[in-house]
Amino acid sequence: MTQPLPHVLKAGIVLVDPVSGTVSRVISMQYNPDSVTRTLQVQGIGESGDRSEALRLKGPAIETFRLDAELDATDQLEFPDSNPDVVALGLHPQIAALESVLNPTSVELVNQNTLAQAGTLEIAPSEAPLTLFVWSAQRVVPVRITEFSVTEEAFDTSLNPIRARLSLGMRTLSVDDLPFTHRGSAIFLNYLQAKERLSAKAPSPALSALGIGEIG
Repeated sequence: MTQPLPHVLKAGIVLVDPVSGTVSRVISMQYNPDSVTRTLQVQGIGESGDRSEALRLKGPAIETFRLDAELDATDQLEFPDSNPDVVALGLHPQIAALESVLNPTSVELVNQNTLAQAGTLEIAPSEAPLTLFVWSAQRVVPVRITEFSVTEEAFDTSLNPIRARLSLGMRTLSVDDLPFTHRGSAIFLNYLQAKERLSAKAPSPALSALGIGEIG
């Protein structure tokens, strides 16, 4: 008997209203990247040179993510009746969905220009949706996308891309970046607490495993 294939979770980007918490959009990866690179930069006070502060941390580590993802419309094009948008537009909609995270809307830009023409002295940009990077239930992280590049590798007869590679760079938004009462700060604290729970499950062998009997 053929065994059913395991259900594979998708990684993706979720856009959330920072006030109401309403999910405004979910952007899932067509294929999960084979690797995700994370970099953590420690925020220590000791870098100032004061030896009395060498063991103090002034805030959460600055964490960045980098991943490469693939998009391919080939399989969908084999069933044109079920995928009319892909037939007409290729991968443009999927790419545009990610690009939309990086730009204010055209309506917001027009409104800002209208206010400027009316002599408004200070125009505060509209608050963008809170961007969450989701990589399993253990990693739901508020982020700012810092880098986005796309390489379109194949095109149909209308020059719509049908194969592409995306590269995303993201920086975790922590309580150092957002007000402590902001929804993003609460999500970051949940993310940090999940790490602490996972850390508690890691084995802690005896000192003898390191070839020593005592410290000091």
